[in-house]
Amino acid sequence: MEVACLDLEGVLVPEIWIEFANKTGIEALKATTRDIPDYDELMQQRLRLLAEHGLIIQDIQEVIATLKPFEGAREFLDWLRERFQVIILSDTFYEFSQPLMRQLGFPTLFCHRLVTDESGRVVDYKLRQADPKRQSIRALQTIYYRTIAAGDSYNDITMLAEADAGILFHAPQNVIDEFPQFPAVHTYEELKRAFIEASERDLSL
Repeated sequence: MEVACLDLEGVLVPEIWIEFANKTGIEALKATTRDIPDYDELMQQRLRLLAEHGLIIQDIQEVIATLKPFEGAREFLDWLRERFQVIILSDTFYEFSQPLMRQLGFPTLFCHRLVTDESGRVVDYKLRQADPKRQSIRALQTIYYRTIAAGDSYNDITMLAEADAGILFHAPQNVIDEFPQFPAVHTYEELKRAFIEASERDLSL
């Protein structure tokens, strides 16, 4: 049995922090793991910026409520779920995810949690575990699932490397150049073919 593991932001939905940066005009909030590979460094920068500008979690949630998945994302996800078990492995937060998960049909989501105070200020974040995407792949493999993973950024690389097959989807050129061992595709139709090819390689062994 095979499990398809997908990143969320940049693969199925827009980058939440970029959309929030566009709304607030705070350019530094546009940084993602494409720009700052160290996730803790990135999150500490985000927390500092939120505090400096007096922004609370409800401000972010209001922007998220206006977002929609990428065109074709729901259809791709439905196609994938007909052929594989599917888990979304994301570095987003449960406090952000509900509106977008509803539009995607509530797929299984493994992600993190934010810590807020009584006024709604975001004061910290809690990882589900260290290197969670890779560890999720390893856990699935210990119960004899074969894994095929797709992601777009630096924080997906350990997941892609640990999986039985890894695919870069809509990744920036610097990531594609740095990790040529992974096939790189840019449309959902190409991603479908990449999943089928990865699955068929296993069947031919």
